[in-house]
Amino acid sequence: MTEENEKLSPIRQRAPLQKRDDVPDSVIDVMPMDGDIFASLRAYWDILSRRRWEVLSVVLVVLTIVTIYSFKMKPVYQATARLEIDAETPQIQSLKDLSESMPIDDTFLQTQVKVLQSDNLAWETIQQLGLANNSEFDPGREGAKGKDADARTTRGRLMNEFNGAIEVNLVRNTQMVEVSFESTDPNLAAQVANTLINNYIEYDFHKKYDATRQASGWMEQQLDELKAKVEKSQTALVDYERANSIVNVSDKQNVEEQRLSDLSKDLSSAQSDREQKQSLYEMVKANPDQVALLAQNELLQNLEEKYADLKGQYIDALGQYGSNFPKVVRLRNEVTEIQSLIDRERKDTIERIQNDYQAAVGREKLVSASVAQQKLEVGKLNQLLIQHNMLQRDFDTSQQLYQSLLQRLKDADVSAGLTATNIHLVDSAVPPARPIRPRKLFNIAIGFMVGLLLGISLALALEGLDHSSVKTAEDVERLLPSTCLALIPLGCTTAPRYGYGLAKRVSAQAAPNGRVAISVLKDPTSPVAESYRALRSAILFSTAPQPPQSVVVTSAQPNEGKTSTSLNLAVVLAQNGVRVLIVDADLRNPGIAKALGFTNKKGLSGVLTGAYGMDEAMERVGLAGDFWVLPAGPRPPNPAELLSSSRMETLMGELRQRFDHVVIDSPPVLLVTDSTILSTLVDGVVLVAESGVTPPGALVRAYRTIVIAGGRVLGVVVNKVDARKGGYYYGQYTKYYGAYYGDPEKEHASAKS
Repeated sequence: MTEENEKLSPIRQRAPLQKRDDVPDSVIDVMPMDGDIFASLRAYWDILSRRRWEVLSVVLVVLTIVTIYSFKMKPVYQATARLEIDAETPQIQSLKDLSESMPIDDTFLQTQVKVLQSDNLAWETIQQLGLANNSEFDPGREGAKGKDADARTTRGRLMNEFNGAIEVNLVRNTQMVEVSFESTDPNLAAQVANTLINNYIEYDFHKKYDATRQASGWMEQQLDELKAKVEKSQTALVDYERANSIVNVSDKQNVEEQRLSDLSKDLSSAQSDREQKQSLYEMVKANPDQVALLAQNELLQNLEEKYADLKGQYIDALGQYGSNFPKVVRLRNEVTEIQSLIDRERKDTIERIQNDYQAAVGREKLVSASVAQQKLEVGKLNQLLIQHNMLQRDFDTSQQLYQSLLQRLKDADVSAGLTATNIHLVDSAVPPARPIRPRKLFNIAIGFMVGLLLGISLALALEGLDHSSVKTAEDVERLLPSTCLALIPLGCTTAPRYGYGLAKRVSAQAAPNGRVAISVLKDPTSPVAESYRALRSAILFSTAPQPPQSVVVTSAQPNEGKTSTSLNLAVVLAQNGVRVLIVDADLRNPGIAKALGFTNKKGLSGVLTGAYGMDEAMERVGLAGDFWVLPAGPRPPNPAELLSSSRMETLMGELRQRFDHVVIDSPPVLLVTDSTILSTLVDGVVLVAESGVTPPGALVRAYRTIVIAGGRVLGVVVNKVDARKGGYYYGQYTKYYGAYYGDPEKEHASAKS
């Protein structure tokens, strides 16, 4: 490369882009490009916009079904009656008890609700009203007549109809119960609800009356048995008193028990006194040095204090004068005398405490013997009265039971005549004026909401399951261990490749006169041109610090935009002020010469066969800077052999010396081996994938084919991205790009006006 070319290549001198150290990678990966906190919501809106016809179709279908059902449905009426249920009334003994009741709990109310829902009450109501012959209640009875249905089957069908129409609810935090019945006949609905309540009230009355009569019969039988038992107990008691000459022993029994009580108190006092003196004796015996303090002996305490004083004086004098000094001798004698007095007094005190303890023990024994003797006397008396008391209690118990049962029998007779009910009818059911179903507007609104939710769910599910083609940069980076170099949008004259809703997908067509191929020059301020500039930057920085000099552009399948990508990439590289050559290596289906308006008489095939030299085959393009093209030339019979020859390797070396960048347009990877061969001769390979067309498997196979052959894949270009289908971020990019650079056509029109 010449020195002049080095000066014309400023991008080569740039340092690679550096990531700021204070920004974590996770933030860079997930942060929206425009910093919008509602990016995810707008992404979902993008999906719904693309799938709006599916959503609208589901909404329309659900709404139509709900509307037809609502208008064809026969009106249903509901009649409601209300009851107040109090707690069970106590046994009625007088008219005053009619207004008294016991506390009520939730369990009792729930039980009454279940009674109202019982099969017996339902069947009784069906029979009373003749609902089996009512077509409004049993629409299927005509069809059932033709079948061999027994009574059990008929009852089951009627019970199912009744239970499906009845509704019993306990009003929360009250004692009110609402009984509702639904029917297509409003009069029948009110009649059934009222009849069911009447049957329930009558059932409750009969239950209480039958229970009272049953209890009365049982009590009459028990009363006769108790009367005989009372008479027998009384006879046994009289015979025992006569046999043991028992007249009145209650006074004597009281005297003996009082004497025993007094002796027990004396024994308790003696035991307490003995325990105190025993405790004092044991403490003095265990701690003789503490006798003065424990026995509270003032004399002994004074002697110990005097002994301590003399002992201190003796020790001081002994230390000052010696052991033979008269004062020392006198103090020693006094100390010895005091010590003997203390010992004698301690001994006398201990003996006195011991004597007191022994006296307390003797007194306790005497009192205990008296108590034992008195217990024997009381026991003899009680032994005589045991059988007497048993006979007396048996008589008293039998007599009390007889009197109580006799009173209850009288109360039961009163209860049978005075029946108080705890069930009160608050509101009777009346025929309703308006049906409760169908609520047409409500049903339509719910149908719309359900259809909308189902449509949205279907749209999201279809979007999540749609993995039939590569569409976005995320798809590329999920499939391959490589990056997406650029997203190239559809050209302004290119027809959309997708329909909406049920429309079929169609292939994109190239614009006339190579519009897309030279879009960088034809419309330099368009998003397409800017995307190719972004591709240029991505490729130059892909192998930093030294950018790739030779690049092969290929694709997995035909018609994915590799030729237009090659040409636009070469143009934007040439606009950077460097020497660029584009080589059409697609010897089977060349397209570079046609796109640029050149003839294809001389080109790469002739250079490789030696028919003419490289300078003779190359042509300069006056579109942008120092831009050259080497067409494919006439179609050879053996393209793969020519590209794999040593002449091709030599040619690549010469091109590297003469040009700053060499862009090679090659055939699809999966159809022929030409691109695989060329990938080993260049610095890198750029794969082109058409958004919404290239299958993921084809892209993965193309990538693996190049890597296995020894080529280096710089990245993938997603071509022909529809802004309406490219996701939120791409849509925002095109929006902001247009706002920043302006629309050239609008500006031109405004300038003319």
